[in-house]
Amino acid sequence: MTEIWGLLAALCLLLGAFFCFAAAVGVLRFPDVLARLHAATKPQVFGLLLVLTAVALTHRTPQVTLFCLVIMLMQVLTNPVSGHMVARTAYRTGQWNAADALLDELAEDLSEAGFRDADGVGQEPEASGLRRRAAGPSGGA
Repeated sequence: MTEIWGLLAALCLLLGAFFCFAAAVGVLRFPDVLARLHAATKPQVFGLLLVLTAVALTHRTPQVTLFCLVIMLMQVLTNPVSGHMVARTAYRTGQWNAADALLDELAEDLSEAGFRDADGVGQEPEASGLRRRAAGPSGGA
């Protein structure tokens, strides 16, 4: 029976490593922030869940299993929130390609809220508390 658990753990570990590797390649190869964000959140979390499952199957103790479950829960709860915040920041700072979007519901919501879009429609970002940085860290070009 322990051989079956070992094989399942090895399979989970290999699949998890594959998904983590695929996420790393996606982060390096995808063209824009939103595509990279997709690669950084979805397959990376699934890969980590598989690796943690492999660890729990290998050790099979209540302490290790509980610890792995807590890590899994924290990843599943925090990763969507952080991904959403990064995507929203990329959107508001114009670091995404609007031509690739099929639907842009956030533009309408931001316009109604008084934020200025790329065409200059709406309120000034400085007046609403949202400031854009210049090209360089010192404020110059």
